[in-house]
Amino acid sequence: MIHGKARNVIITGTGHAVPTRVLSNFDLEKMVDTSDEWIRTRTGILRRRVADEHTATSDLAAEAGRLALKDAGVSPEELDLIIVATITPDMLFPSTSCLVQKNLEAWGAACYDLSAGCSGLIYGLDMAVHSIASGAYQRALVIGADCISKVLNFQDRSTCVLFGDGAGACLLEAADQAGVLASRLGADGRGWDKLLLRGGGSRHPASPATLAAGWHYIEMCGNDVFKFAVRIMVEASLQVLADAGLQPEDIDLFIPHQANIRIIESAAQRLNLTEDQVYVNLDEYGNTSAASIGIALDEAVRSGRIKGGDRVLLVGFGAGLTWGAMIIEWVEKA
Repeated sequence: MIHGKARNVIITGTGHAVPTRVLSNFDLEKMVDTSDEWIRTRTGILRRRVADEHTATSDLAAEAGRLALKDAGVSPEELDLIIVATITPDMLFPSTSCLVQKNLEAWGAACYDLSAGCSGLIYGLDMAVHSIASGAYQRALVIGADCISKVLNFQDRSTCVLFGDGAGACLLEAADQAGVLASRLGADGRGWDKLLLRGGGSRHPASPATLAAGWHYIEMCGNDVFKFAVRIMVEASLQVLADAGLQPEDIDLFIPHQANIRIIESAAQRLNLTEDQVYVNLDEYGNTSAASIGIALDEAVRSGRIKGGDRVLLVGFGAGLTWGAMIIEWVEKA
């Protein structure tokens, strides 16, 4: 929750990047025991984008960041901070944010990564808002980016049909107007084993045994994550609305994490939101993890779904288990 900000913070630019390769449900029918009908009816996904062998998370992140900078009319040299939210970094170290800095030539920016799963972009936005509000920084570039296809087992139909690759970016700056009205973050580490990539860290370093066990692929307890997601999206939304002194009917656009159409519809119904108030692009991209909300936000802005003065509710959930919500009153660029 934001308390006593010294300065207001607004989003002045957005951008997104996705790979060119499209992987449709019909393509997946040829790879694993599934069907287009099964995927569509249970998830709402029709296709997703998949990075090629030469494309890493930092490549998509840098492209999305470049577009957000262009949208804001800000040069890389003017950046003070770069935050990259990802669970598929190029490598364990150096940070993906440092690689993005290199690609953008933003030499004056401090850089760090954060890992909050699909909640990552909201976590990053919250960190940037507080950093700018404190007076420590003037401009921050926050990017949610993941190449989830790199850690999918395409023989596991419970996970490989769900995810896609991409990056979404926001440029935040100090301003006179109040843009970000409130934010809420949360986590429950008791659910650590509901969505994870078990191998490759200090607990289970890469070895022939971890490779044989398939521990370098995503594992997910789908039913548990589904139930958690429906509950926490509503709870977090109501909490952050209360923080901002608003009600669900005050929201012009709801941008949830794009994980499953049934989760989105259930949350929207419990919040008494109409179809026109909810932004969905899940059918085109699948679950792009930390990139999901950023891609949707950029599309909504560029398509005219968001206008000056609109109140936008962002909410996500992810591995950890984590969650986050943010209320923005959109400020048009001068």
